[in-house]
Order: sequence, then structure tokens, then C-alpha cells
Amino acid sequence: MKIKRALLSVSDKTGIEELARGLLEQQVSLIASGGTARMLAKAGIPTTPVSEVTGSPEMLDGRVKTIHPRIHGAILADRRKPQHLAQLKANDMTAIDLVVCNLYPFTKTIEKAGVTDDEAVEQIDIGGPAMVRAAAKNFKSVAVVVNPDKYPAILEEMKNRSGGLSDETRASLAGEAFAHTAAYDVAISQWMNRAGEFPERMFLKLDRAMDMRYGENPHQPGAFYTSGPPTWRQLWGKQMSFTNLVDFDAAWRLVNEFEGPAVAIIKHTNPCGVATGKSVEEAYLRALEADERSAFGGIVACNRPIDGFAAKRVTEIFTEIVIAPSYTQQGLEIFKTKKNLRVLLAPKIFGNPVEVNSAAEGYLLQKPDEIRNDKREDMIVAGSYEPAEEDWDDLLFGLTVVKHVKSNAVVFAKNGQTVGVGAGQMSRVDAVDLAARRAGNRAKGSICATDGFFPMPDGLEAAIEAGARAVIHPGGSVRDSEVIAVADKHKVPMIFTGKRHFRH
Repeated sequence: MKIKRALLSVSDKTGIEELARGLLEQQVSLIASGGTARMLAKAGIPTTPVSEVTGSPEMLDGRVKTIHPRIHGAILADRRKPQHLAQLKANDMTAIDLVVCNLYPFTKTIEKAGVTDDEAVEQIDIGGPAMVRAAAKNFKSVAVVVNPDKYPAILEEMKNRSGGLSDETRASLAGEAFAHTAAYDVAISQWMNRAGEFPERMFLKLDRAMDMRYGENPHQPGAFYTSGPPTWRQLWGKQMSFTNLVDFDAAWRLVNEFEGPAVAIIKHTNPCGVATGKSVEEAYLRALEADERSAFGGIVACNRPIDGFAAKRVTEIFTEIVIAPSYTQQGLEIFKTKKNLRVLLAPKIFGNPVEVNSAAEGYLLQKPDEIRNDKREDMIVAGSYEPAEEDWDDLLFGLTVVKHVKSNAVVFAKNGQTVGVGAGQMSRVDAVDLAARRAGNRAKGSICATDGFFPMPDGLEAAIEAGARAVIHPGGSVRDSEVIAVADKHKVPMIFTGKRHFRH
């Protein structure tokens, strides 16, 4: 069916002038509403105002423009049904074959600082979604376009098909239109429910951010979606995989827990080594020293700009990804000599308000584990021995790291450096043994941090035997008294935090 009459009503006016001119070249008559009509008039493009079609003026500060039978009847008439065409003729209505509409900028409005409820409410579109849904419902007869990026392709297809669009194109456009209005309603719903963290019904609006070669494994197709434009970007290197993204997320969340220069080296979401230092280069070398063998092929995250000195060190072993808030020109040029190295630029912290995990045919939505473990006054010294001041520095460092290790998790740390990490073990004593084995002699005089309590004394005994000088964990076991007794027996200070940090 040839497109003879189009209705243009857009908030995002990108490309609308070019589209209108292209439609006129193909002898399409144009109807336009409100600001769209005024913009096109200034450009010298003739249109028929919606008020002229309806016979009614715009009302209520523009809230009522297109909500009228002469608009919706012209859109909803099924051209395959003679009775619909007869009713259009009887009511002196002319069919509308193309609707070009995108909605009021509600999301952009609520993102503005200091926006009031009244200002937000005025950006809740009513007539736009009604028109879009009407056209999408009647896609067999009407084309609907909500995305300005599609304008050139629409004009080109119309030229190649004698002014019409294929059934496949109209169906695809309708699907995009329903997704457009659905995402719009989700944004409004979330804003309306902002006082309640977890409402009775939850929707997620996700846009495809990038194609992926596959998901976790080559036999699993996948694509990456985000709730908004990603705040990070890739400066160099080959395409990211899903496992790259997961490791990137883990590394960046961990390293940004620290105020001073810090580096985290991650493999399979767990830290091989984490360290602080006076400079980025020193922090990197100390993180690498923690477990150089595991660091091969790892992800390096730094919470400070990376200069040429640090970049040279990082490229001395094979590294998959490097992440930093910025790079010096020399540092970036050094990284660009490695064609397989992915270089990412990321903001200080991610902005995910809610985490989503799936299990048992359902989904967990939860607030991220963003508790900072630096308030000593909220912790309890269990037993008879107080930690020394230097013990506290390492205890808090170890606790910060272990929060980002898969459970059951144990970290040995000393002088702002991990020396042994035990991750993902079935029992806590196994996690202690693994961390101690990785630490070797470096466990002597270290602190031991765990993500959960010691359910019985054997884990603590293993940590002390490995050389731990102090221990920190949540506490809360029914056998806490037995665990405390072991700590006192060996004169080892032990801290109860009262907060568990499982990561599964």
C-alpha cells in the first residue's frame, strides 16, 4: 500500500526536517502537531495542523492535541475491511498511512537536578503513546516510526517500493513501537514507585548496548544490554566477551573501595592480588607480587590515572584488560603496542542502584553490597586481646578485599597487600588452607579476613597455624565462644564485624 498521508508529532526532532522533505518529494501529504508543525513551518515545509484536521484547538496547555476520532479513526481503520473504509468516508475522514512519533522526554527530565514533581508529570505523554499504539496495532495498514535512526531507511524503501513499505518492515516497526511505549511506561512506573525500593511488580528497561560473539561459552548466543548508555568506554583492543565484562565489573568495584592509589588484578571475578602503594607503579608491582602466576592473562584495575611507568610494567606480562579513570598519553601509547590488550576508561564508581540475579525460575533484586568496612567503632573486639594500630590498617584492608571474593572466602594480607586468597571453597577451613598455601611463608605475621563467621574453631586454628597475627570476621556462630577461646589461647586479636559479605 502506498503511503499517501503521514502524521508527524515528535519530541526528538532529530532528522525530522529531512524526513518531511523526503516524504514531500514522494507526494506524501503531511499533518503535524504542536512544536513539530511550528518547526517545519520555519523551515518552509508545508503541513496541515492537527487542529485543522480535528476541527478542535489544542487544549489544556497542549495536553489535548491528537486525542480525537478524526486522528485515531484515520489511524485505526483496517484497510482490508470495507466497512472500516465506508465509515471513514461516511464521516469525511481520510486515512493516515504513516505515523512518525516519539514521546515527551520524561527520562531526561527526571535526570535533571532539582526537577519538581509537577515538571516531571508534565512530561508524561498521553496522546503520543495512544497514537503510537494505535498505529502499531494496525501495522497491516499503517507504518509507525519512533526511532529517528530509521528515517533514511524508510525513505529509501519507499523509493524502491513505489511509495510503500513491506509487510516485514511494518511489522518490525510496530514491534519497536510497542517496545518504545513499554520502556516509557517502565520509566514512569519506576519514578512513581521511587519511595518503595521493591514494589509489588518490577520492570527493567534494557537496551542492547553491544553485540557479543557469544555468552559465557561459544555455544551460548548472547548480547549485552544496559538500562542506559554505559558510562565506561573502550579505548583500544578487540571486542569484549561476557567473561571480560564480568571480570571488569568485579575489578572496578573492588579497586574503587580504596582512597589511596590501589591496583586489583582479577581472574574469573576473584582477586589474584590487591595492593596499595605510594604510586600506581608501586601498587601494581605489589599486586602482581601477591600471585604472579595467577595474574597471567588477568584484568588490571587501577583507581588512579595510569602513566607510562605503570603502563610499561603492566605490559611486561600478558594482560587481557586494563581499566583506569584516565591515562597519560605515554601510558596509552604503550598499551596500544599490544593488539590483544583491551583498554577501558571508566568513571569513579558504577551507578547500578539494583543488582539482578536469577535462580529457581525467578530473580533476586537487591541493593548492592556497598557497606564500607572502615568504621572501627561499629566492630567488636572479641576476646581478651586488642589489635595494635598497624593491625587495624591491615584488618580493614583485608576485610575490604574479602568482600569481593567468592564465598567461602578467606584473605591473608600484610602491609596493604594480599598475600593469599582462598575463594569459592565448600568449607571455610578449606578456604583458609587454600589461602595459606598460596601465601606460603608470607602468611607469617599477616592478618586473616573471612566473609562469614568461623562455624567451628578448626578454621581459626588453621589461620593461626599459618601465621595470622590477627583475625576479622562477622561473628555470630553458635560456637563463637569456642572460637574466641582459641584466639585467646594463642593471644591473637579477633574482631567481630557483625556484617556478612557472601558473594555467590
